[in-house]
Amino acid sequence: MPNKKKPATIKEIARKLKISTSTVSRALNDHPSIGWATTTRVKKMAEELNYEPNQTAIFFKQRKTFTIGVILPKLAEPFFTEAISSIEQFANERNYTVLLGQSLDDEQRELNIIQTFKKHRVDGLLISLAKNTGSFEFVDILRQSNIPVVFFDRVPERTDTHRVYSDLSTGMNEAIQAFVSRGHKNIALINGPNTLIASKQRLNSFELALKKQGLTFDPSYTVHTDLTLEGNEHAMETLCNLPDRPSAIVSFNDFVMLDVIRYVKTKGIVLNQDMFFISFANYPLWQYMDNPPMGSIEQYPGEQALKAADILFQVMESKDPLPYNTIVLTSKLSLK
Repeated sequence: MPNKKKPATIKEIARKLKISTSTVSRALNDHPSIGWATTTRVKKMAEELNYEPNQTAIFFKQRKTFTIGVILPKLAEPFFTEAISSIEQFANERNYTVLLGQSLDDEQRELNIIQTFKKHRVDGLLISLAKNTGSFEFVDILRQSNIPVVFFDRVPERTDTHRVYSDLSTGMNEAIQAFVSRGHKNIALINGPNTLIASKQRLNSFELALKKQGLTFDPSYTVHTDLTLEGNEHAMETLCNLPDRPSAIVSFNDFVMLDVIRYVKTKGIVLNQDMFFISFANYPLWQYMDNPPMGSIEQYPGEQALKAADILFQVMESKDPLPYNTIVLTSKLSLK
């Protein structure tokens, strides 16, 4: 077998140029104490020898790996696709690599990814929580390991963390107002799992928005889904079987909405005629549908992700602990 040539080292460069290894090291790092001529000679020799820095040694010296971890529920959702694109661009501009993991809305899988990222010594973490995450012991474990974490979109109710999310009340108010202005009074909500803070926000906003429009909140007009196809269809079936079927429905998100649209078609219900819908997240492909829902509520995933990444890098670069930061963006109804 042919002998594999070992990578050139600083010692080899120093020996060929007959200078010290410390001078080579400083020259390669553009240290001001090394003259231009010497720096040029060192870099030229390094290029001739195909020298590559020992990243492990650099990481050990600087106590950084120049990587961040990002954990999302499902990359298939356009919301999170836009979010990760913003994060990668932000990180790339700062010469950081992004490691991505999908929880697939499973708490144990989410924890396994966190543990893997911790073992790989990522410098920080950005997380949008799985739908059933109930334990947050990992926050304290990461804190003890000096790995900062910033949550976005799906965030915990803990205030001792950095969080970025969307205020759903503004978009919900606009949605209910839009329904009422078109004569709807029987308005329902297909909500997400009770474990999500976003579900609680939707429910609270829904109740307040109805009250603001002079309507009475009826608990039977609020159903929950676990965000699976079966759960979404069952939630819609429950509403369709009510004695006084709702004519307008707010859906937890656009992916729930897609399953609901398919279900109502099988029941002979005509979209935007027999029943009207508004959902959350503003799915980009609605514009290509012949008969899209009445509207969708924009939650600005790209902006959320950018602000979360900005906070994370501030924390990672600060020598002193920073106060916990919560940023809340305003949601907005987009009529189709």
